[in-house]
Amino acid sequence: MAKVSTTVVAKKKSFGRRVLDDWQLILLALPGFIFYIIFRYGPMYGVSIAFKDYGIFLGIFGSPWEDPWYYNFQMFFTSGDFWPLLRNTFLIGVYSLFWGFPVPIIFALFLNEIKNVKFKKTIQTITYLPALLSMVVVCSMAIDMLSPSSGIINKLIEALGGEAIYFMIKPEWFRTILIVLQIWHGFGNGAIIYIAALGGVDPQLYEAATIDGCSRLRCIWHVSVPAILPTVVTMFIMRSGSIIKIGYEQVLLLYNAATYEVADIFGTFVYRKGILETNYSYSTAVSLFESIIALFFVITSNTISKKVNETSLW
Repeated sequence: MAKVSTTVVAKKKSFGRRVLDDWQLILLALPGFIFYIIFRYGPMYGVSIAFKDYGIFLGIFGSPWEDPWYYNFQMFFTSGDFWPLLRNTFLIGVYSLFWGFPVPIIFALFLNEIKNVKFKKTIQTITYLPALLSMVVVCSMAIDMLSPSSGIINKLIEALGGEAIYFMIKPEWFRTILIVLQIWHGFGNGAIIYIAALGGVDPQLYEAATIDGCSRLRCIWHVSVPAILPTVVTMFIMRSGSIIKIGYEQVLLLYNAATYEVADIFGTFVYRKGILETNYSYSTAVSLFESIIALFFVITSNTISKKVNETSLW
């Protein structure tokens, strides 16, 4: 027993000494830790208003609990808004993941094949520039370019003998425009992590593959792709939650009454109910449901990935 106690005390002392020795690193990490406690975990107590009849003058703690507690969820699930919102959110999320996720990977693979360093850096810089633009600017540019009267796209269509298309009020065009803008705005920035992963590949692997008779495409398939596969899987797991948890800003800037039927998602619905109609309890319940489904997708994809190729977030 004495030996065990001595060992425990020694471990405690060694931990204390490590804290004292690394106080600079702890101090450096402290602002980030405080930030997450105050602005990420602290506000989570506000989720409780999803189960309350929240009054702005009563506050979170003073507002009474709903009877039954799941009243707001019941109202949402039985309303006529639930299924259209679920369909639109899921479709946009799946299209975004299916079309948008592979683009940065393919771009990084082919950029890695460029041997001219200056040309490679120029292309990478040009494709990264859209990420520096605000989403408001990007959507404004798209609306101007697709304008039926003065937009460059319709001018080109008319020059080729066609008729101007009112893109922004056509429901069948909304998702295509949204996904194209998302890809254009983010693929240069998204490729950076894959380019960094490719930079760590041993050049001797490419040389060995070339000696064995591999073409450049086969080198990509047999050397580059396996090298970045763990990164791809990790990024996919992190992106899987976006199938449901879609950023509403871009949709909000592009949609209108004519495209509600295909464009209205959980995020925009929460914005209207919470900010415009001040129905805070109801909008919080919808947002909480959205977050739970997104978490389910992340956990599911992580579990499948862990069983299939032993790559996972946890």
